[in-house]
Amino acid sequence: MNSQSIGTSGTWVGRVHRAGVGPSLVKLVGNDLIDITSADTPTMRDLLEGDDTVDCVARAKGIVLGCATNLPEDLTWLAPCDLQPVRACGVTFARSMVERVIEEQAGGDPAKAKGIRDRIGARIGKDLRDVVPGSEDALEVKRTLLAEGIWSQYLEVGIGPYAEVFSKAQPLSAVGHEDRIGLHPDSTWNNPEPEVVLAVNSAGSIKGATLGNDVNLRDIEGRSALLLPLAKDNNASCAIGPMIRLFDDDFNLASIEELQLELTVEGEDGFRLHDRCPMSEISRSPAQLVAQTIGPHHQYPDGFMLFLGTLFAPTADRDVPGEGFTHKVGDRVTIECPELGTLTNTVDLSTECPPWEFGTAALMRNLAARGLI
Repeated sequence: MNSQSIGTSGTWVGRVHRAGVGPSLVKLVGNDLIDITSADTPTMRDLLEGDDTVDCVARAKGIVLGCATNLPEDLTWLAPCDLQPVRACGVTFARSMVERVIEEQAGGDPAKAKGIRDRIGARIGKDLRDVVPGSEDALEVKRTLLAEGIWSQYLEVGIGPYAEVFSKAQPLSAVGHEDRIGLHPDSTWNNPEPEVVLAVNSAGSIKGATLGNDVNLRDIEGRSALLLPLAKDNNASCAIGPMIRLFDDDFNLASIEELQLELTVEGEDGFRLHDRCPMSEISRSPAQLVAQTIGPHHQYPDGFMLFLGTLFAPTADRDVPGEGFTHKVGDRVTIECPELGTLTNTVDLSTECPPWEFGTAALMRNLAARGLI
């Protein structure tokens, strides 16, 4: 992690694994990581449940573990969430909405995508660019596209009244900064999805934000939306980090829509891809997405993490003309913005990444053995 990976302003909390100890909560003071794990806040879930988390973190005492920009060998980054399930929103940007329709029309075949993109991509994009989801204008666009025979389930969640919110990862299964991120071995058309991830507690209060990579298997999801669980939830297929920046007077929910994420993919074959993802293009506000996730219809006693979606859907050819971009093992994926830091992961197959073995029972046993619960 370089010196620009985490900002010097704001309140930052995260998790590291301490060799011989286990998962530990940390806060950032300057460049130092301070272990603030305690009986009052043994987990990130507990820390985010408090009314004034920023003040709690400021008052928390602990021991210095090392420098965040040059971790000691006995520390490794973990995803900054623990007991929270990870949920994700799809089709929240008009540009990526069009690509989802193209995937569906192509049946997950990248060789067919270019022709379909040329035929309907510009037409749909023009209709959807300024449409407010769930509005009367959106309903009129739906009528028009239905009449033309190009309506899609992705357009339904993109401009209809209900957002797509799906289960991305189980509690404790997400990987952290500098870990390997996994692709299902059957996928041959896939890409990273750089996103902002909100940390929300059980009361629905949005406590802060971090970065995430919602790895997307375009071929598998394109065959059928019913394959979404297979396309989205695999070993190591969800990366979150490096740390959660808590909301305060200087950084809050309004700040999220002003962020611009930078994505860089660097392959061992010399390939390089760089793109920008301005959050200002999001079609549903983060607050609306949270409200559709939690409420009288659905509770989260341990809170949840929420991916907000992405407009990134690369179409530039990597190898075969007309087949666009897909990952290769060894790709180095970096997602960054000054306000939230840098999340970097290396692509591998899910079958080759370390298996997920440390679940809720293991965490509870570890904390109990340390006298924290």
